[in-house]
Amino acid sequence: MSFEFSDNLRKMKSSEIRSLLKYVTMPGMISFGGGLPNPETFPSAELKEIMDDVIENYASQALQYGQTDGLQLLKNEIRKFLDRDENIKIDTDNIMVTTGSQQSLYALSKIFANPGDYVITEAPTYVGMISSLNANLVNSVSVKMDSNGMIIEELEKQLEYLKSIGKKPKFIYTIPTFQNPAGYTMTLDRRKQLLEIAYENNIPVIEDNPYGDLRYSGTKIPTLKSLDDHDIVTYLGTFSKVMSPGLRTGYTVSQPEVLSRYNILKQALDLASDSLSQYIAYEYLNRGIIYKQIPKTIELYKKKRDIMLESLDEHVKDAVWSKPDGGMFLWLKLNHNIDTSKMLERALKNKVAYITGSAFYQNNPEINTMRLNFTYSSDSDIVEGVRRLAKTIEEEVKN
Repeated sequence: MSFEFSDNLRKMKSSEIRSLLKYVTMPGMISFGGGLPNPETFPSAELKEIMDDVIENYASQALQYGQTDGLQLLKNEIRKFLDRDENIKIDTDNIMVTTGSQQSLYALSKIFANPGDYVITEAPTYVGMISSLNANLVNSVSVKMDSNGMIIEELEKQLEYLKSIGKKPKFIYTIPTFQNPAGYTMTLDRRKQLLEIAYENNIPVIEDNPYGDLRYSGTKIPTLKSLDDHDIVTYLGTFSKVMSPGLRTGYTVSQPEVLSRYNILKQALDLASDSLSQYIAYEYLNRGIIYKQIPKTIELYKKKRDIMLESLDEHVKDAVWSKPDGGMFLWLKLNHNIDTSKMLERALKNKVAYITGSAFYQNNPEINTMRLNFTYSSDSDIVEGVRRLAKTIEEEVKN
């Protein structure tokens, strides 16, 4: 039988990150490719105790279907957490519990935009957003970044370009803090300018903040949502980096008008997020375990970041790279016009893996770039992996 597939599916392709995960388990391979939290950060003992208590005390609810918009107990804890952690002051009516934050990228692309519409993203941007845009047949224009995040003058140029072709962006998507993949953090001045421009042009802003709690140096900068005086920001959060990615629990903060439409769409996606995971997340917050776990995670990741930066300084001569104050990634750009997609085959032969930079662009990629993850590998593997990467680059330059 010959199958005919939808236009939506034909535009979609498998994430390079998902494809490269298989190399993590290959003997002798050192992978900087995945965006995997380190298992040492999983609070296993605490979660086991919570799970036992949840089954004993909440089994009839935790093992049952839940409300589409999420467990009210959890939403109240998220409200308190965001107030304490990010100075975001909201009601529980502003919160939707989601299956990870990735679900929201897909849902919001469908809620705000029609096929053929345009949105604005950073360049480079998160592959999950690119996948969501492709799935919904939505186009993007990209705004260049520097070490201080999205360049506001470039944003204004892209708005003028869209205006010249009769288009208005349906939203601006940004990861302003420890951006994935680049590791950059947007300055406070640029955040304020971005909000002003978005408000003046009546453009919603989607702020994705999966890494905000993972700061290793520098001064904390307010989120866009906490600076938002006009209620134009939809904020995405997740427990994947501060509890466990396997529990797949995230949340979206937005206006009730947006969330009411999300609620309808979510009924078609999964009816409701995992009830058991929500009860676990509720207890994780309610018992204050999250506030004890985050400093432990920071201590581990800071050391790994520093080891990778020191190793790059020592071994890599033909590239420049970001120096992130937090998060899980840094962005490396070769000084030569070498296609890192083609170089990956040589890297894999040298037993080191990375994600090619082109994976983080919906269009017009910088081919001589790559993303490196520093959180997953052991300290010694980071040092050896960077040596192998440097060797790969030297071989490619000479080739």
